[in-house]
Amino acid sequence: MTDDADLQRAVANEFSALADLLDGISDAEWDTPSLCEGWRIREVVAHFTMAARYSEEQFMARLRECEFDFTRLSNEIARSDAELAPAELVANLRSDVMRQWIPPGGGYHGALNHVVIHGLDATVPLGVPRHVPEETMRVVLNDLTAGGGHSNFGIDIEGRGLRATDLDWSYGSGAELRGTGEDLALMICGRTLPAGRVEGDPL
Repeated sequence: MTDDADLQRAVANEFSALADLLDGISDAEWDTPSLCEGWRIREVVAHFTMAARYSEEQFMARLRECEFDFTRLSNEIARSDAELAPAELVANLRSDVMRQWIPPGGGYHGALNHVVIHGLDATVPLGVPRHVPEETMRVVLNDLTAGGGHSNFGIDIEGRGLRATDLDWSYGSGAELRGTGEDLALMICGRTLPAGRVEGDPL
């Protein structure tokens, strides 16, 4: 996966796969606490599909109202838009806007990391089988480690070895943490996983 065309297809595929999966859960399951502290599945999906509902002008107007505090705006939109019907949130996941979306300054690498991690934030607590394609998972893991993405989450991987148990990927050396590619990515992003999903000292 070496160019924007490949990455964009991977982004689109992740949004589609997540939409298909969440389209089959009950209304009560939408209220399941996600891996994002304080957010249910509803808030997570409402958060990372903002671009499907707000134009750039609308988003910037809301951001100005929040004194350019993106965290505040993100929380406000997640809380309010989480009340949308699940069918609408699923439709947002399938939106052509999201399939082409890139975060400011992040490119398609940023978009791919966003949809993969937040998708796992939703599916892991549901206990729903969801395996990210190996090639996609390698891109995300490389972005989070060699690409320096871990620093965005305050996670220190210096002196640690990371080894995926379900694909041919490893990083670094030292005290080893082992788990699926998905679970390692979540650990690098500072998520707390259910007990027994990884082996070794946490990051």
